[in-house]
Amino acid sequence: MLYNFDEIIDRRNTGSFKWHYTDDTIPLWVADMDFKTAQPILTAIEQVAQHGILGYTVPTEPLYQAIIQWHGSRYGLWLNQQDILFSPGVVPSLVLMMKVFTEAGDAVLINDPIYTPFMTKISDNGRQLVTSALKEIDGKYHLDLADIEAKIVEHKVKLYLLCNPHNPGGRVWTVDELKALLFICKKHDVAIVSDEIHQDLTLSSHKFIPFLTLAKGYEHKVVSLTSMTKTFNIAGIKGSMIFAKDSALLSKIDQQQRLSDEHELNLFAYTAMRSAYEQGGEWLKQVLAYIEANIDLTLQFLEEHLPKIKVMRPEASYLIWLDCSAYAQEDQLLYDALRDAKVELSAGIKYGDEGHLKMRLNVACPKMILIEGLNRMHTALNDDTFNTVDSI
Repeated sequence: MLYNFDEIIDRRNTGSFKWHYTDDTIPLWVADMDFKTAQPILTAIEQVAQHGILGYTVPTEPLYQAIIQWHGSRYGLWLNQQDILFSPGVVPSLVLMMKVFTEAGDAVLINDPIYTPFMTKISDNGRQLVTSALKEIDGKYHLDLADIEAKIVEHKVKLYLLCNPHNPGGRVWTVDELKALLFICKKHDVAIVSDEIHQDLTLSSHKFIPFLTLAKGYEHKVVSLTSMTKTFNIAGIKGSMIFAKDSALLSKIDQQQRLSDEHELNLFAYTAMRSAYEQGGEWLKQVLAYIEANIDLTLQFLEEHLPKIKVMRPEASYLIWLDCSAYAQEDQLLYDALRDAKVELSAGIKYGDEGHLKMRLNVACPKMILIEGLNRMHTALNDDTFNTVDSI
């Protein structure tokens, strides 16, 4: 089936978090796509609804096999059924992992910048937030391994939360980077939880490595979190997975989940997950090609019309990290200028101190919407009342 990602679907007045406006603002911010999901997923959900009985549901053998085949055949992560647990979402799972691996007051290490809930959930749950800034070299982020180890030692870190592929910078960490990180964490007995929700959105010429494939001998301290929701644009259907390879660790996670009954998904989540992993591959192939074309279009536009923006080309996902420091001196001024032009991006400062004067741009939308959004960015940042820093 050939999918039409140029189709513009009106999402206003649907309760959409992304399209929450009362005017014609264009949203290029929160990480969901403006594309219909794969037809097999829609068909499977329709069939369940038409059956008419929406009772209690448990994971089935075909669901487990779909998950196992997808991750094994694509990434070499071969799982057994008992290695898989379910969770309402990756963010709730991050909190769960803090309860499994740490106590109140313990230090948890993350990188900066990072997806906002990494920071907020650590603090909200009474843990000590420790950050290690990523190093930008030749237009992409790198782990500062010396700083990571120093922070682990200084703060007696118990847990490292990794984001791979990285949000917002789009890095797909290499096998050498991951091995170096694993070496440091093993040396200091630090648990590693890897958020891998963007794994399936890895772009051409890059290779995603699941952390669990490297963790032999340290499986009791390593957990991977992922979901089909980001991949197939079904974030409104809550559901994710927890992968681990150590039976004692899996038992501890399961026990912790059952304290709050967070070990089950709803019927539609199980249905969408199985259909996605069994029949969603062709849709994913096509949408990735469309996203890469949109990335190329965006980079060309910015080079021609906003050349002072420093662009970090993503290695995964549809999110582009933009350094707009040539156009503003204050984060709020930058955000407001774009909103006044009726285009919204995610403010970089929400992702940590390293996000100062940066913006995150979502290009997963029909090309016509993207072009209009880029034109509005151009209008905002070239307004006479919003001069570039070097002209002030």
